[in-house]
Amino acid sequence: RVVTFRGAGGEAFVAGTDIEQFRGFDGAQGVAYERQIDVCMELLGTLPMPTVAVVEGWCVGGGLAIATGCDFRLATPTSKFGVPIAKTLGNCLSAANLARLTAAWSQQRVKRMLLLAEFIGAEEALACGYLHELAAPPELDAAVQRLTTMLVGGAPVTQQVSKEGLRRLLVHELPQDEDLIRRTFSAPRNH
Repeated sequence: RVVTFRGAGGEAFVAGTDIEQFRGFDGAQGVAYERQIDVCMELLGTLPMPTVAVVEGWCVGGGLAIATGCDFRLATPTSKFGVPIAKTLGNCLSAANLARLTAAWSQQRVKRMLLLAEFIGAEEALACGYLHELAAPPELDAAVQRLTTMLVGGAPVTQQVSKEGLRRLLVHELPQDEDLIRRTFSAPRNH
């Protein structure tokens, strides 16, 4: 009735993808990669039951996309969120990922993460509504249990159709983005 996602070891939800795989990518490979990410995120978004990301530590890049794709997020006070691609590889995100991030964070925070490669702390993530709750590591499991118990107590069909309706609103008429992805992955990497 509820799915939780959690990194192992308490240091990171996901610390990002291995950027070595992108060395030598061209525009077509970049488009294929971003489409594959979109398919995975679409699968996560269409799960019929509520989803919860449990974030301890770093939540970076693809990990931020996964956490953002979940319905709820809990985190520890020292958690950090970001997409530092402007300082690492110099790749880009698909329009679908940008839409999810913007809906969850606000456009200005997403600009800070993408253009400045800035990490946003857990307190700010809670204040802007991205996080459901902050819990210190010793209390995190209890916070997860409280939230999942509340979710299991809900009407499953109502939860399913509500999730799907919200998902459809988010992805309705996304702009074309292949030209932007091709341009980014075809550009020389000189960071």
